[in-house]
Amino acid sequence: MEIRIEAIQIAESFNIKKFRTEFRTEAFSGSTSEVFYALTDSNRYLYIFDYGVVVFANYDPIGKSEFLNFVTNYAINPVDLNLSEEYIIKTDATLDKIIVKNNFVITSQIDPSLLRIVMLNTGQSVALEYYEVLTDELITSSKHYILELEQKGRLSISKTDLLKYIGKVLNVKNSIVDNLYILDDPNLVWDNEELNLLNRNLKNNFDIHPRFKDLDYRLQIVEDNLTLFTDVLNVRESHRLEWIIIILIAFEIIMALFH
Repeated sequence: MEIRIEAIQIAESFNIKKFRTEFRTEAFSGSTSEVFYALTDSNRYLYIFDYGVVVFANYDPIGKSEFLNFVTNYAINPVDLNLSEEYIIKTDATLDKIIVKNNFVITSQIDPSLLRIVMLNTGQSVALEYYEVLTDELITSSKHYILELEQKGRLSISKTDLLKYIGKVLNVKNSIVDNLYILDDPNLVWDNEELNLLNRNLKNNFDIHPRFKDLDYRLQIVEDNLTLFTDVLNVRESHRLEWIIIILIAFEIIMALFH
């Protein structure tokens, strides 16, 4: 037996509360930030996270397309970056332990708890990829201004554009901070050593913690650049005010001499 898992970044976030009310299917488990469905009649599984990720297990293309059309009604700021990740669960009745590989995991039997752990980590990996794309864009745009400083010794960016850039950086950082819980271990691994080991191995396989640290490091670089840009802009504004004051004083002197 083989179950294919696919995680997709649909939006920046989902309205989980509204979705659970209108989906009209009993959840296997869930909270205010996520909901997991075990549709045993069709042997399909769903995991929806409020950071905009949907994870499918054992869905055919038609079923997946139909659900995506439905869930987009609860999406906040849809994402069109084609971010997805696949993983496979295989079974081997002769095994006495779970084996985790790069693209698949092998287990003696599949149950909803095991599926939930695998789907959770696959979803976390896609969410991290989304934030990696956002921070790469921020770093790329800041490099443009740094290069301008190096070559021309000045910044051509306006105060309004800089404030917009600062807002974008803060929005990305706040979104990441709000979703720090994606690194937390689910409650079901606390009392199950086998699931706990599976969860740790999957996190190592997807490089969840190193990628998050790298993400935090990149954001710190962007923030340092923002501080530099703000200082340069403040100096530019100060020089402009100085010249305005000088011109006004000169004008007053000329008017006094004239009278």
